[in-house]
Amino acid sequence: MLYFIALVAPEIINQQVLEWKHYMLEQFQCRVALKSPAHITLIPPFQMPDDARPALQELLMEFAAAQQPFPIRLHNFAAFKPRVIYVDVVPSARLEDLQSKLETAVLKTGRFRIKKEERPFHPHVTIANRDLKKEDFPKAWAYFQQLKYDVSFPAQAISLLRHNGRVWEIAGDSPLGV
Repeated sequence: MLYFIALVAPEIINQQVLEWKHYMLEQFQCRVALKSPAHITLIPPFQMPDDARPALQELLMEFAAAQQPFPIRLHNFAAFKPRVIYVDVVPSARLEDLQSKLETAVLKTGRFRIKKEERPFHPHVTIANRDLKKEDFPKAWAYFQQLKYDVSFPAQAISLLRHNGRVWEIAGDSPLGV
């Protein structure tokens, strides 16, 4: 099965992001981002047999318990031109540190098929991605550039998400600092 590890935004933020995802569906037929809750990816999708999930969840629980909750700020929008539009995450040393330590902890076990990420960590909350057509990007980006959005929330848990064949669902949460 396919899994990834993320910080999932609180439901009130998820609902706002969902409105923007629906706008992208109605205006540009973008469906892919609708398949997951609003989140910041910490470890991108990887294959793992379901019977390995308890071991990973145990690792995540232990790791998360040793971390402290911290604030995350979402501010306006940005893009990976010409295919991705997202809510921008204000850079944070604590978020970068969490991602780096988590990746190291999971890799160190040698039990899970994640790869060391070569690209720099660029936290974001996706609104539209690979199914946004290049020719539609300028119009979609013009819409989001004129919007203002500024909200903060506490990072309180690391979530393991599992693809059920249709959508991504939360398979387990590991609270920070418990």
